Amino acid sequence: MGRTFRIIDTGVREGRANIAFDAALIEERRAGRVPDTIRFLRFPPTALIGRHQDLSREVDLGYCAAHGIGLVRRITGGGAIYLDEGQLGWELVFHRKAFGVPALPDIARRICDAVAAGLCRLGVSARFRPRNDIEVDGRKISGTGGFYDGDILIYQGTVLIDMEPARMLAALDVPESKLARRRLDSAAARIVTLKELLGDATPDIGAIQAALLDGFVSGLGIAAEPGAITAREEQLAARYLEEEIGTEEFLREIDDPAGVGEMLTGSHTGAGGTIDAFVKLEGPTCGRLQRALLSGDFFVTPPRIVYDLEACLAGVRIDDVNTAIDEFFAENEIDTLSVSPDDFKASIASALASAGRRRV
Repeated sequence: MGRTFRIIDTGVREGRANIAFDAALIEERRAGRVPDTIRFLRFPPTALIGRHQDLSREVDLGYCAAHGIGLVRRITGGGAIYLDEGQLGWELVFHRKAFGVPALPDIARRICDAVAAGLCRLGVSARFRPRNDIEVDGRKISGTGGFYDGDILIYQGTVLIDMEPARMLAALDVPESKLARRRLDSAAARIVTLKELLGDATPDIGAIQAALLDGFVSGLGIAAEPGAITAREEQLAARYLEEEIGTEEFLREIDDPAGVGEMLTGSHTGAGGTIDAFVKLEGPTCGRLQRALLSGDFFVTPPRIVYDLEACLAGVRIDDVNTAIDEFFAENEIDTLSVSPDDFKASIASALASAGRRRV
């Protein structure tokens, strides 16, 4: 048996408080004050967007305000999701050396296989589908994602126990292109819940947690023991909530960038997700990037590396953009889930091409 993970359950917490606890847990694990940890968590009705996503594009703000649905930006990448008490959140926070020194796609597969094995114990035929979904007969029952913060990895996901698809669809603005890629008539057809699969035999939260723990223990070769949440974790979480994650500034860090100034917009979808580019040009011949903003449902580790890339591209000549992106990736330690420098190049190229379309 490998390393021992602490098991904690933080119950139902307001969405931003849940994400603030993530940040605190990562910091405490990095400092060595808490062990590798498995955390279970739940949310009240919440629209939760990825670290790099455009708030107004992903969420129906009016509907959420009218129906008391919280708005939260998480610290991990990926796409927007709707959460409520009918879904169980799970996450692992651990040192990179717990499983060797794996790349993000490799450890993601191991964890997702373990979750799928745990769900199979409940009587459903779950399996991992790259890049980050767990499915039953082609329908998603768990979405996942994570990132490295130095040597600490947080990898998290949800299990759909019971939910109202109509409420999810009303809260989130699901792009038609995403539905078309999967040949679906609606987003509701893409997901499935334990309630739909098991009916009255759907187990309670405790039994689902136990099944997932069995999957983690057997699939990852670890031990898992119940532990206590520390006072310092709670104090740090409260500070992160007040100073950053709970603020409107953090939530609206990316919000309708296309509406700011003379921005060119473009988009590219690849195996690692969709990257949207918002570009403003400068100079007498508009031959340089004044700024470039990159958003979307992709995963990049560490998440703030995207802002460093945007800063690197400021003032770069259009002809030198591809070289600058290649050099940036070569000079920085970056983990990704199927996204590559070429995907960022293609997104910016799409935005630049829109300048020509505007002049036609």
